Amino acid sequence: MTDDTNSNDATLSEADTAKLSKEQKVMRAMRKTLGVIIRETTPQPGMHHPLSGGCIEDIRQCLALIAAREREIAEELGLDLNMRPVYRDAIKPSSKIVPLTSIGRKPKTDD
Repeated sequence: MTDDTNSNDATLSEADTAKLSKEQKVMRAMRKTLGVIIRETTPQPGMHHPLSGGCIEDIRQCLALIAAREREIAEELGLDLNMRPVYRDAIKPSSKIVPLTSIGRKPKTDD
């Protein structure tokens, strides 16, 4: 596993996705599938859950195993494990922004 990829779906481009190992692709598909199952079977407040307690615990354990293996792969590849989203308004510009109101026009001269 020598691919420099990361398991965060939001930051992977199509080219990066093509570089994923087969194991990473399987884990990603399993994580997404389990997430969909959780979303689709979560009942409205006050209603009985259609899945048994044992099944819910098994899903939690599967997700924990997937997360642990993804963490191991990231460590092997030397990837940053503390990635956080970066919001556009939090990025500090490298250049100075000058408001248009501070830019004056040259006075017209009569020729």
